[in-house]
Amino acid sequence: MKRILLGAMALVMSCAYANANALHLNPTQPESGWNMRTFGRTTIPIGYFEYCQRYQDRCERPAESSMVELSRERWKLMLETNNKVNTQVMPLTDREIFGVEEMWEYPDVVGDCEDYALMKRKMLNEMGFPLGALLMTVGRDADGGGHAVLTVVTDLGDFVLDNVEKRILLWKDTEIYYLKRQAQEDPNRWVSLTAR
Repeated sequence: MKRILLGAMALVMSCAYANANALHLNPTQPESGWNMRTFGRTTIPIGYFEYCQRYQDRCERPAESSMVELSRERWKLMLETNNKVNTQVMPLTDREIFGVEEMWEYPDVVGDCEDYALMKRKMLNEMGFPLGALLMTVGRDADGGGHAVLTVVTDLGDFVLDNVEKRILLWKDTEIYYLKRQAQEDPNRWVSLTAR
């Protein structure tokens, strides 16, 4: 009986830990929401702005659509892309790679978090995912450091492709304090993920 009780307590504690997710870091996001709520226009990250200055052709492309229907085939493509980029690119900071604080680039063999996200976005777009559903997203990681991920907006929720997490998780199952992301209608506008 004592073993059963201890097992039940462990299960309750693990469930409580599982609930210690993005919702405690993002109190202005709805608990029941599968997709993140946005709170209006905000500033563009300097790294993305400079990226668009260097590569105007990449930033002039239209959103096409703002959401994808999450089929088994699309989920498989997301898993394969996430795994491929995460295993083929070695993590280094922009300071180590470029000698500057912030530089958004497609990675060759090394990259920073936003470089991983840019590459995943490029690859999924080339596989038919619309740019309006592939959103560069910035926030803070569990340690409070700046972090960027790719959010894929689907009819079953917003899924996060992260370079420090092997699994693709629903946004609220991550340990990220979300700050802003690209607007679904226009990838060159950014929207806040926090209520001001």
